[in-house]
Amino acid sequence: MVQLVVQSSKYIMIFLFLIYTFLSFAVFRFIGKGKTEKVIYGFQRVLLFLIHGMGYLVLYVTTENAQILGFYLMQLILFAAFIFMYHVFYKRASELLMNHMCMLLSISFIMLTRLDFDKAFRQFMFLLAGFVVIMLIPFIMQMGSRFRNWTWLYVAIGLLALLVVLIFGKVSDGAKINIKIGSIAMQPSEFVKVIFIFFIASMLYHRNDFKQIMVTGIISAVFVLILVASRDLGGALLYFFTFLAMAYVASGKWYYFVGGLGATAVACILGYQVFPHVQNRVIAWLDPLSVFDNQGYQVSQSLFAIGTGGWFGLGLNQGLPKKIPVVEKDFIFSAISEEMGGFFAICLILVCISCFLMIFNISINMKDLFYKLVAVGLGSIYALQVFLTIGGGIKFIPSTGVTLPLVSYGGSSLLSTILIFGIVQALYVMQPVRSSGKGGTGKIENSGTNKTSKQSTNAKQSTNAKQRSSAKQKTK
Repeated sequence: MVQLVVQSSKYIMIFLFLIYTFLSFAVFRFIGKGKTEKVIYGFQRVLLFLIHGMGYLVLYVTTENAQILGFYLMQLILFAAFIFMYHVFYKRASELLMNHMCMLLSISFIMLTRLDFDKAFRQFMFLLAGFVVIMLIPFIMQMGSRFRNWTWLYVAIGLLALLVVLIFGKVSDGAKINIKIGSIAMQPSEFVKVIFIFFIASMLYHRNDFKQIMVTGIISAVFVLILVASRDLGGALLYFFTFLAMAYVASGKWYYFVGGLGATAVACILGYQVFPHVQNRVIAWLDPLSVFDNQGYQVSQSLFAIGTGGWFGLGLNQGLPKKIPVVEKDFIFSAISEEMGGFFAICLILVCISCFLMIFNISINMKDLFYKLVAVGLGSIYALQVFLTIGGGIKFIPSTGVTLPLVSYGGSSLLSTILIFGIVQALYVMQPVRSSGKGGTGKIENSGTNKTSKQSTNAKQSTNAKQRSSAKQKTK
């Protein structure tokens, strides 16, 4: 009976996730069309809760641990409360981003509970704090417009946080990335990346000429060099690429981006020569089986897991994902592929792509250059983080130690990603209002000038009526 539940559930979950993923892209045709769009979002939430519930049903059946049911109910209440509260306080928020965030979190908790229940519960406690933060961010960002003027405050806070880690940080896997506060280990660079984006946006908002971009680049290089000194090379790569993307959008000049890519190539070569742990990761990437007992063990086990799972997976609790070192952080995508299948993993990638496209769409519609650049930075850092994590897991690129946003274990990673999604939701609320008309064309109206335009139209009509009346009197 247990095997019947496990084997049937994996096919049902894949089928439900395929429908959810299809709707994630199909809905772009109906944005601004009112009822149809709302129906799609509602159906996505039904699929979300079905997948979440089925995953925990399988975990309970295979373990007979009653704690799992209680933990599932806690998550169910939290997700439902979050969706309800967001609908109450932010009626214009992006329901697609909200659905995606809850879907990625539900997959994360299913997999983390399967791997380590205690870590899954700790992650849940961080999520509670994160949901409080995401509820407040749109309200805070709508209250003031001073964020663009705090350029040097961003620099001071960001550099100070990174220097504290460099001096007092704890070494983990060859890099100083964590700092302990009591019994909690935090990774400040996860939060500094958001501050870094606001710094670049505030610099390039005022001016985007060559001199300003060079000054911004020099200060950005200080951030990156501190991360390199801490041996957090994955973080340094994230920061630098984000700067390149934002500089290109602000200036519109492609040679900034191409020049930056050339500098990145040179930096990668130097990093390989200087840092032994980078050499180990490159060796493991080139031929992991030749160094299976040492550097290549983690990557080899990741590839074995993906290959063993095939297209449909082995089923929850049927694989051996714990053979992959640090599986709940850097290689959780491999664990998902092994037990939930290749089709499920591809849908996960497509949902992440849908998140990026939504953020990119928001950046296009923003009229304010500062917030446009912020959206570009947030979207770039999110997309690159997804690429680095999954690319390292499938041996497409060397492993960088970057976590998969909202899915991997890690309190700092979870909170920083929730912070990113909260800011993106605030930008979505702040962008022009969409109105659908009878034909559902989804026209965009500026919420701040809508009333004024109507008043001016009425005034013009009144003036024209008076002119016609006076003309008739003269004719008579």
